[in-house]
Amino acid sequence: MRILVTGGAGFIGSHLVDRLLGEGHEVAAVDDLSGGDPANLAAAGRDPRFALHECDIRDPGLAALAERLRPEVVCHLAAQISVRKSVADPIHDARLNVEGTVAVLEAARGCGARKVVFASSVAVYGRPAVLPVPGDAPADPRSPYAASKLGAETYLATYRALHGIDHTTLVLSNVYGPRQSPDGEAGVVAIFTDALLSGSPTVLYGDGTQTRDYVYVEDIVDGFARACGEAGGGRRFNLGTGVQTTDRRLHTLVAEAAGAPDTPALA
Repeated sequence: MRILVTGGAGFIGSHLVDRLLGEGHEVAAVDDLSGGDPANLAAAGRDPRFALHECDIRDPGLAALAERLRPEVVCHLAAQISVRKSVADPIHDARLNVEGTVAVLEAARGCGARKVVFASSVAVYGRPAVLPVPGDAPADPRSPYAASKLGAETYLATYRALHGIDHTTLVLSNVYGPRQSPDGEAGVVAIFTDALLSGSPTVLYGDGTQTRDYVYVEDIVDGFARACGEAGGGRRFNLGTGVQTTDRRLHTLVAEAAGAPDTPALA
């Protein structure tokens, strides 16, 4: 199968590229490298079935590139992912996450791709009343980032109705694993790991009892890989373990693995 991965040089995208190549697919990655790192694709770069194309998904050249590559499936992971940045500059956030998704859908339509697999965010649910969050939970976006992800989901449904492009939406939260940056709004696992390995102080915000569902990146890409080969039917799936882990417990686990003191400050 020929598969195009947007955001393919990023944390999750690069792992997905590796998985798809391992399954025997022809894979092309599109990334503007504003957040992605070509080093994440070092192994993929040695595979003749892979190519990295440096391109902003809003660039008019994306459609021509897709027409030349003729992917059967597009995995759309490229996005602005910072809630804080979305609040500071909602126009930029919407341009990347909504306008960018429309550009990807237009490219998919133009090249005859049969399906788009989209990476959404648990942020679209706001503050859900039920945990674990069911897949049919109502949307309640509380940040421009969440609104832009929900808007992108709406465009996916529209293109399915108008043009027959199948899609599967995978809702992600608290993904962790190799290649994750500890900078910015990175996952807390990467932040704790980087600090504890370097001997830097760590901080728990609140009393440490806040819980999250942490999901290993390879489990996430397993979901994407499966979605590529199955009919989506426009459905949305929440990817998670269903296991809640407190911030305090997580710190203890990371400290034990790093051989570092389990003495976070509270803020």
